[in-house]
Amino acid sequence: MNRDRGFSLLELVVTVAVVTIVLTVGVPAFREMMQENRLRAYVNEFLAALNLARSEAIKRGVRVSLCKSADGANCTTAHGYEQGWIVFVDPGNPPGATTPTVDPGEAVIQVYAALAGDVRLTGNTPVRSYVSYTPEGLSRLLNGGFQAGTLTLCAAPRARAIIINSMGRARVAEATC
Repeated sequence: MNRDRGFSLLELVVTVAVVTIVLTVGVPAFREMMQENRLRAYVNEFLAALNLARSEAIKRGVRVSLCKSADGANCTTAHGYEQGWIVFVDPGNPPGATTPTVDPGEAVIQVYAALAGDVRLTGNTPVRSYVSYTPEGLSRLLNGGFQAGTLTLCAAPRARAIIINSMGRARVAEATC
């Protein structure tokens, strides 16, 4: 039997149909996996920043703060943490201060860039603008009061809550946008 080399029209149509079915099922699942991985990466980056601030406060024996920062040099109260944040040595704030400031001579330990894409990272009232750690590793407001709260990372339709407890330790939980 002598057969010419190549594909028949029927074989080509079946192959294209199989590829179409695989892509129809696979692409949405791949997109969801990529979104989940991006969400996880952002949560881990913020947790690493919190842990850095806490460990540096203990190591250096002074207050270390993490705050929202659009320019990588100064704290801001506008918008959310998705614009970026900084970790810096914050030994003193003026009496009555409600937001930490990077004063001359205070070292910025780490600068974190803005989060990419349509992502929001916002905190409830106690952690809306900053998280500050004392030399004992406890999260405290600038006035010395107890600081615990929840930050929500939303990359719709998925979200995660970063919950900071009374001791300053953070954990992650499922959340909604």
